[in-house]
Amino acid sequence: MFSIIQAAGWPIWPLIICSIIALALVVERLSSLRAVRVVPPKLLDEVISVTRSNLPAPDVVTKLADNSILGRVLASGIRAVVADPRITEDALRSTFESSGRAAVHRMERYLNTLGTIAQSAPYLGLLGTVIGMIEIFASQSPSGSNPAQLAQGISIALYNTAFGLIVAIPALIFYRYFRGLVDQYTLDMEQAANRLVPHLLRFTRERNNAG
Repeated sequence: MFSIIQAAGWPIWPLIICSIIALALVVERLSSLRAVRVVPPKLLDEVISVTRSNLPAPDVVTKLADNSILGRVLASGIRAVVADPRITEDALRSTFESSGRAAVHRMERYLNTLGTIAQSAPYLGLLGTVIGMIEIFASQSPSGSNPAQLAQGISIALYNTAFGLIVAIPALIFYRYFRGLVDQYTLDMEQAANRLVPHLLRFTRERNNAG
């Protein structure tokens, strides 16, 4: 491997740095975007069960917010009802939407960087190819070619092109995969919020009737 890096020349170092960053981002996102940390399957049913007769205590809401990203969204709605017992449906939905935008932003963390690496890696490989071609042409002279310099130019051109694609293809695959996950999780959270809104509005109606 070290001999390949030596043969590829200095243009391969930016690609190596990109590959290390991309690998770190993929591992981090694979861990952070697990369903159990974003949208636990039974969480909404548990929240509806707990709030069937009364709104939960603040420590229970805090524990819900710490549970997952979906938990943070649902907890924001519960806190809004606790803070304003006469909250309107539009205001409650607005609270969920604001919390949902923050959740989407959190899920999309680092994805732009990964997408940038996927798009720029082939260009970095192309840069190495161009530099290799320059080396090849520089090895030509009226008195004859320099075999060593010619071989070095070919190595730089081929290795950098190949390594650029090796970095770009997996990065693009994972970027698309994570984008799909975020879209699916966003839809799941929207549906969960829509189910919880009428459930929470029962408490506002009861208090309005009592008032």
